[in-house]
Amino acid sequence: MTKVMIFGTFDHLHEGHRFLVRQAKAKGAVVAVVGTDPTVHTIKGRPALQSLAERMSALRDAFPDITVIPGSPKDFLEPIRAQKPDLLLFGYDQKLPPGIAFDQLQCPWERAEALEPHIYKSSLLSQERRKVIEEKAEK
Repeated sequence: MTKVMIFGTFDHLHEGHRFLVRQAKAKGAVVAVVGTDPTVHTIKGRPALQSLAERMSALRDAFPDITVIPGSPKDFLEPIRAQKPDLLLFGYDQKLPPGIAFDQLQCPWERAEALEPHIYKSSLLSQERRKVIEEKAEK
């Protein structure tokens, strides 16, 4: 069976994340690499709203039939070397960490389709969640 690797923060698992996982599952056995806190900050320029453990647990709970592993905080390519996937599936707008280029990925890769990106984009959802968290903190 084809081994498909996906990457993400998976902060407050939402329907856009689920859509990515379902697309990966349609292609084979899924390994989901969840970004560590330093990686999230490097790529997104902000901390995750949930801990790494919470994000991994939510993904495992939603998809018990996939493998969920933490990324490497120092070497983005380490999970690829360790797991040897047949295919990397990236989100429709997913960026690579600084200093990594697509030709360094050591295996074929594809872009996933988007699911209503004007609604299910993590940065938009995170802005709304941050507002709610800040409002609760002010009370």
